[in-house]
Amino acid sequence: MAQPTRPLTQQLAQSPPHPPRRTATAALSTSSPRPTATLAVTALATTVALMNYTSPLTTVPDISAALATRASGQAWLINGTPLGLAAFLLVVGSLADDYGRRRLFLIGTLGLGVTTAAGAFATSTLAFTLARVAQGAATAAILATSLGLLVGAFPMGAARIRATGIWGAFVSGGIALGPLLAGSLGTVDWRLTYAVLGVAALATAGFAFRTLSESRSPRGGRPDFAGTAALGLAMTALLTALTLGREGWLRASVGLLLLAALALTAVFVVVERRAAAPLIDLTLLRSRPFLTSLAGGLFTGLAVIGLFSYLPTLLQGGLGLSAMGTAWLFLLWSGTSFVVALQARRLTGKVSARHQLAAGFALHAVAVLALLGTLDTGTAGPSVWLRLTVALVVSGIGSGLLNAALPRVAVESVPAERAAMGSGANNTARYLGSSAGVALTIAVATSGSGADGAVLLSVAMALVATVGVMLLRERRSPR
Repeated sequence: MAQPTRPLTQQLAQSPPHPPRRTATAALSTSSPRPTATLAVTALATTVALMNYTSPLTTVPDISAALATRASGQAWLINGTPLGLAAFLLVVGSLADDYGRRRLFLIGTLGLGVTTAAGAFATSTLAFTLARVAQGAATAAILATSLGLLVGAFPMGAARIRATGIWGAFVSGGIALGPLLAGSLGTVDWRLTYAVLGVAALATAGFAFRTLSESRSPRGGRPDFAGTAALGLAMTALLTALTLGREGWLRASVGLLLLAALALTAVFVVVERRAAAPLIDLTLLRSRPFLTSLAGGLFTGLAVIGLFSYLPTLLQGGLGLSAMGTAWLFLLWSGTSFVVALQARRLTGKVSARHQLAAGFALHAVAVLALLGTLDTGTAGPSVWLRLTVALVVSGIGSGLLNAALPRVAVESVPAERAAMGSGANNTARYLGSSAGVALTIAVATSGSGADGAVLLSVAMALVATVGVMLLRERRSPR
């Protein structure tokens, strides 16, 4: 029976002193990479992609009014991009390792530019949602390939840790800037946001074409089209069920979609066991570092992104804030997260990635408890502003720790030649959790539990995550 994959650091420490023969899996780079340029272009593309991801958060009321979106359909305005991300991240990550990370990165940036511009011209909820799903697929190509490109450009050790930490910080940076851009341009027309981001993505593609070196690790064999189809359909069925569930969990359509998701997941597992070049090596599921990566991504989506994706709408509805006012308040959380993620590399060697994840979840749980009783008061008095400020800053510290630790554990939990697959798996879990978290948060917030129910849901998820990642301690090999 195949043994679980060991962390990358252990593999390198036990590798033979002489250079390995040049094999398919050893061919990590097909030309000389330019580390600084690679970091710059991947960070820039990630920032643009995450700005696009978060841009609707403060303008959902305006978009809903313009597109005549029913209240039950508002979740689709937010969930379109996470759906595309969850369905395609693992697929794109695996294909990038085999057929070229630079190639898939360029396809992603060009695709993001075109689909984001298409969103600016949408005239219906369906058209806008489909554009957002396509933007999610393009963003999947950017996120899955970025870490693979960084692994090829930076040697193992402090340089790589610093690079992945900076990249993780720019995830927070994009999250911070998206609502600000949408809030400022939304005073003129919400469509301008997508036009600007489309141009930025196309400009990034031009920069990437001139600066990136190709990087791949071909395994041979035919592409896993059957696994790709099964996984994509399973993700789509699951997330559609979760989004429709807020209109009634006992409806026949919701039940059928959940059963379809289970059946397609079983098909995916069977296909992966037989595939010559599977999307994911199922033996990795016996590796505790890999499970930590998946759990960290999943609960970041469920506990953190799920609540904060809908928080601007709660602030506008419960406290009467404007879109721009909400964006500036949102910056307390996302801006703090950006700063902390940049500085978190100083914890390397002192705090493990697993402990960093646990600390991030614990801080988030403690912080958002302060939001209880503040989101539906009608007006924001001094005590409400104080509690909001403390909650957003402390949760931002926790999110910064999470955003710095997740890319690190994603690449360290798999062999170097499967870096894009590891990144894809981690981000698939993250945005699957995000879509589920948004759907559940909206369902709870619009039920009798209200905003406080949504807050308690986030706290519960964060506490489960804290305990979970602490229990996934890697077993020491017997001497």
